[in-house]
Amino acid sequence: MSKKNAFYAQSGGVTAVINASACGVIEAAREHSDKIGHVYAGQNGILGALREELIDVNQEDADTIAALRHTPSGAFGSCRYKLKSLEENRAEYERLIEVFKAHDIGYFFYNGGGDSADTCLKVSQLSETMGYPIQAIHVPKTVDNDLPFTDNCPGFGSVAKYVAVSTMEAALDVASMCATSTKVFILEVMGRHAGWIAAAGALAQQQEGDAPHIILFPEVAFDKEQFLKKVQDTVDQKGYCVIVASEGAQYADGTFLADAGTTDAFGHKQLGGVAPTLANMIKSELGLKYHWALADYLQRAARHIASATDVAQAYAVGRAAVEMALEGKNAIMPCIVRDQGPQYGWSVGEAPLSEVANVEKMMPKEYISEDGFGITQAGRDYLLPLIQGEDYPPFKNGVPQYAKLKKVLVAKKLKGEFKP
Repeated sequence: MSKKNAFYAQSGGVTAVINASACGVIEAAREHSDKIGHVYAGQNGILGALREELIDVNQEDADTIAALRHTPSGAFGSCRYKLKSLEENRAEYERLIEVFKAHDIGYFFYNGGGDSADTCLKVSQLSETMGYPIQAIHVPKTVDNDLPFTDNCPGFGSVAKYVAVSTMEAALDVASMCATSTKVFILEVMGRHAGWIAAAGALAQQQEGDAPHIILFPEVAFDKEQFLKKVQDTVDQKGYCVIVASEGAQYADGTFLADAGTTDAFGHKQLGGVAPTLANMIKSELGLKYHWALADYLQRAARHIASATDVAQAYAVGRAAVEMALEGKNAIMPCIVRDQGPQYGWSVGEAPLSEVANVEKMMPKEYISEDGFGITQAGRDYLLPLIQGEDYPPFKNGVPQYAKLKKVLVAKKLKGEFKP
């Protein structure tokens, strides 16, 4: 049996460590060159496959691939493009398989969140019925930490570390100026439906009473009256109040505090900024001076302060995906399994895509404090190991040195252009 080529693609919002997973996939594939031929990567994610825009990874040298481990963002390009259901647009899936067949691709490694897990599963299922079976392995990635089965998601630990450090440093700034200046500081972080990232802000607390004083989770219905009372009481007691707010903070009826009234490519509601919404509320109701900040892309691009645990796990699931494919496994996702016992440890397990796709993991109630504005000790025990360790990129002239790929495209073999 002739060896097959492999296709790797990055999907959705990128992270500080998604390229570490790419590094793991590529290095593992190269170590098994007797079983895997060329490694191709999709230019701009799954769109690269649909458009037959395949990057020849074999054109990149070993040092460049190794440098991916400490390079943020999506080195091959990502995209927010959700394939419709098989019933709605079977042609897209058939196109993927046509491209894979034309380039003798037998392994599909899709690095993303819940939507990409669904795509991965469908490609595996349809390829079988079309007589060209493809081993599809989903490589987990999401800063939101909301994939099921895996203890945590690669990408989350580094965002959690960034948010904890940023909260701590901003709180020191506000505390030093609160006598005559800012009384309230709000940091808005990502997290549409799950409050994991906001919860990580609590790791800034070194002792009781430290900032952040209020955390707003999507899982806890926002109560304006209780919130404003908590803000005022905190300012009265401490002189200032630091808030970490999830972008997905919402009222009891499910309405987002900052619903912009539009949707993105995945059909998700676009959120218009919960921090300024809260700031205006505080100004109009309490008359307090405020500042707010949007962590936005900074939180997911901050490779310079990545969690060493996160980097190691991202790389490990990339390697594991290749090993699992070579073992004949299909339609699965390598996942992080936390060791039992007081000492933190982890290993790589696996989960079926049929149970992963389109499922969101929310913050457990036992991780959220009784008043809904903080985390419990159980929540801290879960989060703290994920931000441990430093894995600095190399620096030159004061700035990090990141991988720069040639991104040489393979010649197209199919006729005509496909326009998704």
